[in-house]
Amino acid sequence: MKSLFSGLLLACSLPALADDALIARPDVQAFINKVVAEHGLSREAVTSSLQAAEKKPNILTILDRPSTARPWYQFRPAHVNSRLETEGAAFWRQNAAALADAEARYGVDPEAIVAILGIESGYGRNMGSFRVLDALSTIGFDYPRRAAFFQNELAEFLTLAREEKADPQSFKGSYAGAMGMAQFMPSSFRQWAVDGNGDGRRDIWGTPADAIASVANYLKQHGWQHGADIILPVSVNPAMGEKLAAEKFNLHYSAAELRGLGVDMPAGVPDQVQAVVYPLEMQAGVTEYWMGLQNFYTITRYNKSTLYATAVAQLANNIKLRWAMQEAYSGL
Repeated sequence: MKSLFSGLLLACSLPALADDALIARPDVQAFINKVVAEHGLSREAVTSSLQAAEKKPNILTILDRPSTARPWYQFRPAHVNSRLETEGAAFWRQNAAALADAEARYGVDPEAIVAILGIESGYGRNMGSFRVLDALSTIGFDYPRRAAFFQNELAEFLTLAREEKADPQSFKGSYAGAMGMAQFMPSSFRQWAVDGNGDGRRDIWGTPADAIASVANYLKQHGWQHGADIILPVSVNPAMGEKLAAEKFNLHYSAAELRGLGVDMPAGVPDQVQAVVYPLEMQAGVTEYWMGLQNFYTITRYNKSTLYATAVAQLANNIKLRWAMQEAYSGL
């Protein structure tokens, strides 16, 4: 009995010892000092939060195999499919007023907002099951390649929790600490989240109007052009296409310059329009080239992936077609 009791005491003490070990690390102490100095948080509050954080090794495993590392033909089915199209059209109908308001206020097309919310969280169906505190601290202190970014997000998160007057342990999100229907990182929430329904809160978890307005505000602030194309199919010599694709996240060329480099694009694209050419592997060994315009670039500010931006573009188009068809039938 004594041995069992001693074992239980030891087991109960292990989390505390692990927490103390984290706090004692020089890099963690440096982080605490920085957050206290730059964000005005109390040392006691930051230390207490970090003592409550739990390391999640499975997050580190996920980071080493991101979904965007897959070719397009494997990535597309999970992000452009009939379920998201059906749910997207229904979400549009249910939130038509909020989407119309966001379009009028921010100049962002409704289908783009709906597509992003669908891909990010399935319209709130899957907003993540990790405690944000655990996710950000795990990556920030145990994944050196992304440590600086995630330590900054952890600092933003602790500040956010104070601003929202909420317990840092109460927030749930993705394995990377993204939150709510819009899957905003803490820094994005603090900078771009807005109150869409006028109740004084920025609830991107349970209030669709807030999530809609927040996505719209984010896209507007990153250069969204209302009514403009996102992507267009092009043809180009593979050698030139490969060269152009090396700069896939930057709009370095005008349409006129791309035409001069042998890019064949749809008629009517103005010469001055800035664009980027990038490849999509349609099936193993089969590559097509596409041209991303300003709205494509804007979407890559939300998620820096050409696959993600392409999925948003295609899903948005399909949702709009489905929504328009349903609207037409309902008016008969």
